Amino acid sequence: MLWDASRSYEIFQIFQINHFMNYLLLLILAMVNHFVIFDFNTNTNPRDWKIVDDGVMGGISKSIITLDQDGNGIFEGHVSLENNGGFSSVRHQFKTVDVSKSQRFILRIQGDGKSYQFRVKSQLNEYYSYKFDFRTNKGWQVIEIPFEDLTPTFRGRTLGMPTFPNNVLEEVGFLVSNKIEEDFRLKIDFVKVE
Repeated sequence: MLWDASRSYEIFQIFQINHFMNYLLLLILAMVNHFVIFDFNTNTNPRDWKIVDDGVMGGISKSIITLDQDGNGIFEGHVSLENNGGFSSVRHQFKTVDVSKSQRFILRIQGDGKSYQFRVKSQLNEYYSYKFDFRTNKGWQVIEIPFEDLTPTFRGRTLGMPTFPNNVLEEVGFLVSNKIEEDFRLKIDFVKVE
């Protein structure tokens, strides 16, 4: 049997097409399970986020959320321990999002060397949140948070309940509460799930 160069080339082309189609399918599947909860940019309205400081409990901590010139969210302020205070937070609420096909949150942030909490709520009417503690450095960080690492908490106490159920999502946020009086500054680029 003689070697047929045109037939070999035809087989090679079919192999390339199949390889490309498999790659395209994997890319589409990744995109389906990967979406942005919030992406700060120069058109962002910081009022889409709500500040909740310890004033709700009599404290005097103060914080704000603004945009820098690059469109990153800047959550900054001062935490005071006076009047039984000690925390500042910022929250973003939205219509129910199905996250059942996702496995983790991905944050891109730049901190100040202090510790923060990333917090989520499955439903706004729940009295508790799910939290993940993380420490910042002074450079940009991408933080991946597996859903099973989000523990239920209420007023600083961990609850004896299962971790984040990863069905639906209605709120994300950040909280600073390090049991010391301090200034803080957290730069936020995006919050995603995948």
